[in-house]
Order: sequence, then structure tokens, then C-alpha cells
Amino acid sequence: MSQSESPYDKSNPFPATLLKKYDLNGEGSAKETFHAEISLEGSGLSYEAGDALAVVPLNAPDLVAAFLESSGLDGSATVSLGDESSMTFKEALEAKFDLRVVTKVVLTKYAKAAGLEELLEKCADREWVADYAWGRDWADVVADYPAPGLSPQDFVGFLRPLAARLYSIASSILAHPNEVHLTVGTVRYEAHGRAKKGVCSTFISDMWDEGATAGVYFHHNKNFKLPEDGSLPIIMVGPGTGIAPFRAFVEERVANGATGKNWLFFGDQHEATDYLYKSEWDAYLEAGHLERVDVAFSRDQAEKIYVQDRMRENAAEIWKWIDAGGYFYVCGDASRMAKDVHQALIDIAAEHGDMSPEDATAYIKQMQKEKRYGRDVY
Repeated sequence: MSQSESPYDKSNPFPATLLKKYDLNGEGSAKETFHAEISLEGSGLSYEAGDALAVVPLNAPDLVAAFLESSGLDGSATVSLGDESSMTFKEALEAKFDLRVVTKVVLTKYAKAAGLEELLEKCADREWVADYAWGRDWADVVADYPAPGLSPQDFVGFLRPLAARLYSIASSILAHPNEVHLTVGTVRYEAHGRAKKGVCSTFISDMWDEGATAGVYFHHNKNFKLPEDGSLPIIMVGPGTGIAPFRAFVEERVANGATGKNWLFFGDQHEATDYLYKSEWDAYLEAGHLERVDVAFSRDQAEKIYVQDRMRENAAEIWKWIDAGGYFYVCGDASRMAKDVHQALIDIAAEHGDMSPEDATAYIKQMQKEKRYGRDVY
């Protein structure tokens, strides 16, 4: 059965079994990063290195409980959903609605439905909404702006559906037939007097037990793919969970017998506790499947060192690889890291390719057009 013949997709996710999960970080780390191995057995689904997997989460029981307590609503009340099905309000809150993210649109609908004039006025101010929504969830909103006149069915009418979350795939199907692996950074923080957490990251770490199923489907990423010519070199920059697709890339290149050189840049806080998949990279280095690994552990010395600093230190060699037709990839944080890596790449092209800043920028843009420069940033 080919991918196109599989009955499973976004509108009909596959109930996938979690085979194994474990924390990749060492004891004492400030981070929790889970490696999860998921079965595709019987799904007819496949994927390519560079694709993403969507996981359909459930809301955490403590968030649902906090919302019911703050709102004073009855979780056992029956509600009707748009597809003519019905369930208890508590079941709907667990599986169907986003209680975590507060948006301008939904906040406005809430204010209108509840007749909260003061809140409705504030909702017209985009900046106020952005500031208010930061770190707050719907349990906070109904506590701050009570609406005793609203029923469970009213909330069903305006809350956003609970959406799947996308994760870069950390495996090659050639290396792990009928499996897909993920590298998931667990999000937890304190805000507005309560412990908060990422919906899907903590669903995977805290709620999805080995042997249990959750809905999944694939999202294909045509702009983040290995070169068809396996003899070409590749450079991969993936700090933190940005390492995920590069584990997939190296597995795929090894399985395909690609002869092109592979160079990995990885960074995180501390080498002792945060060097994700270290033993695998060491084994690839020893076997000659990785030409180089350059690491940047920001907090292991007085001044912070990041992957873009390691790139600049190796600028001449990076340019050699790119000039030889090499491909360049970056995965991870879009807001800062990816921007800094992008600028470092332009500077390297300018200095070592003997170009003006404008020509270097155009060269890097052309690499993106040719899909020789792939970005998987979030």
C-alpha cells in the first residue's frame, strides 16, 4: 500500500503505538528532551528524511480541572459537537478544544458571548491582547473575567479546536522500518501563579505511555531534503532539538551508501548533560560516516559560545564545502539562532567567496532557490 493509498491523513490520523521513550538529558540538566519511538505498523504510511510528524495531543488533566474550577461549569454536562456527536463537557475539554492558547479572535468571541463590555473594549487593542495572553490559558481568562451566564455548550461554540503539533522527524525509515522517531523538548514554566506546560510536549513526556496509542499523520517538507546526488557534501546546523532531522539525514545517507561528506554542528547548554545522541555521533565519526562534528556548549565556560560562533571559526572550510556544491541546512529556533546562522553564512560567502555583502546575500538566496540551503525553523 503506497502513501497515497493509505486511509490515514490529517482528517483521519493513524492511531500509532508508542514503542519506547526516554529522556536524552543527563541528571542535573535544566532541560527535558525526550526521544520517542512510534510504530507505523499497519498504517501504510511512509515518510522521507526532512519531513515532520503531526501528533494529536490531549489536554493535561490538571489544566482541564483548573478550567472547570475557575469557570464553575459542570464537567459531566453533555455537549453537542458540530459533527452531531455528543460527549461530556470534560471529555470535550480533554480531547477537542485548545485551553492553552488565548487568541484575540477567541477572546473577542468570549467577551461578546458573555456580555463583558470592558473586556470587549480591551480586545480591540492588539498589543493589550498580546501582552495579556502571554503565559495565560483559558483557566486564567475565566478566573480574571468571570462569565457565570455562559453554559458548557456556549464554550463549545467558540473555543478553538485542539490542533495537532508538528515535530521534525528524527529517523530514517530505511534504518527503522515501520517506525518514526521524534526528539521532543518538554516545555514547562511558571506564569501568573500557576505551573504551565506545552500541550503536546508534555502529552508526549507525561501522558503518552509506552504501548498506548495517539493519532499521528505526516507533513511533507519538500524544501528540506537531502541532495539527490549522494556524492555531494552536506553541512548540518542543529542546536538543541534542532538535531532531530540531522539524525534522520545521517541515518538515510548511511543506509543509501552516500559517499558525500557529512559535517554536523550541535550546541546546547552543557556537554555533560545536554549532548543529545552523543554516542551515536561518536560511532558515526569512528565509522567515517561523519567527517566532522563541531560543538558549542554555551554554559561550559565564562563566555557563551553558540553554533554560529563555531561556524565563523571554520569559515574557510565551510566555504570550501559550499563552493564544491555542498548543501547547507539549519534546524531549530527561528527567532534568534536561525537568523544568526543565516547572517554568518552570508558573511562567510562574502569573505571567502570574495563577494560584496549584496552579492553574498544574493548567492545565499540563490542557494535557497536551488534547495541547497534548507531551513526547518520554528
